[in-house]
Amino acid sequence: MRRADRLFQLMLLLQEGHVRTAQYLAEKLEVSERTVYRDIGDLIGSGIPIDGEAGLGYLLRDEYRLPPLMFTGEELKALALGAQMVRTWSDQKMASTTATAIRKIKSILPEKLKKETQLDAIQVPDFGVSKHLKENLERVRLATDENRKLLIGYRSLQDEETERVIWPMMLYFWGNKWTLGAWCELRENFRSFRVDLIGRIEETGKYYTSEEGRDLAAYIEYQSARDW
Repeated sequence: MRRADRLFQLMLLLQEGHVRTAQYLAEKLEVSERTVYRDIGDLIGSGIPIDGEAGLGYLLRDEYRLPPLMFTGEELKALALGAQMVRTWSDQKMASTTATAIRKIKSILPEKLKKETQLDAIQVPDFGVSKHLKENLERVRLATDENRKLLIGYRSLQDEETERVIWPMMLYFWGNKWTLGAWCELRENFRSFRVDLIGRIEETGKYYTSEEGRDLAAYIEYQSARDW
């Protein structure tokens, strides 16, 4: 790693909001603690407001922050790939937001970096995400963000149709299917629902409050304990 790149990475680590020891910084940067001490000394000498001392740790003062959009070419390609996935495989509102974010990134890139990264050369095919799925995704995603209970009509893979009040907690993507993790009032337990198999969604006008045993952490633990 070039020294300039190392100093930049060091600045990013110091602005995370926690006191960082030289040992921690050395491990992250894959250099010796002696190199970390020398780099921090050079940064302080150049006027960067870093508080701390050897043996205790270091922290960048709140009033000094690096600009948030300083990416390498490879980082930009990774962002572009992720954005294309979101735009193609998620709901319409999220897709629109993602497209806006990419335009903002493009608008501030130097011409040289634009030519090197070629963000438009990274595309993700749409393998049949239906309008019904996109509409369902947006509704359950917003309900998840706002802790809103939903009444859904659900058809299982065994063609069993049920009506349930759920507490939506988590969305996850399996490569070609979206799944909603939720607390199900009908079963009085956690359940996972294929979003494309949700036929009807109605607002209940009610909100749920996360409580021990019925929250996202408990759902993740429940899923982790299952025999896949």
